Amino acid sequence: MTTTTDAFRFDPARFLRNGAGGHGRLLGLDYHAHGADWVELQLPYSTDQIGESETGVIASGPILSMMDMATSMAVWLKLNAFRPHATLDLRVDYLRPATPGKTVVGRGECYRISRSIAFVRGQAHDGDPDDPLAHVAGTFMAPEGYL
Repeated sequence: MTTTTDAFRFDPARFLRNGAGGHGRLLGLDYHAHGADWVELQLPYSTDQIGESETGVIASGPILSMMDMATSMAVWLKLNAFRPHATLDLRVDYLRPATPGKTVVGRGECYRISRSIAFVRGQAHDGDPDDPLAHVAGTFMAPEGYL
């Protein structure tokens, strides 16, 4: 596994604060928590993200984007370094719609890294991890390799 000095360790809170502009910033993604191989992000409820105006349920796209970012960041945490990579595959199983008005929390975990592929999984919920909105499983590929 690649490691770096303390000055260059991957910090997901700092990354979201300073480096994750564009799509993540537009969605309002925010840091929630992290560990050695996982990260939790939060997606605050916003009327701009409603997919069904009659119900107030947010669209699936913002949740998918949050989970892609959370699982990607989990890879960097496991490596303890930033490595450019691309989402190779991200399967999303939606279990139920998000509750209107609630913040959605997405937890991504990196459970294995090979020479050029990182394997991830995660889930999204709106307050109760035992009642998830969605499960994800996927892979990322680093063109220059991870190891």
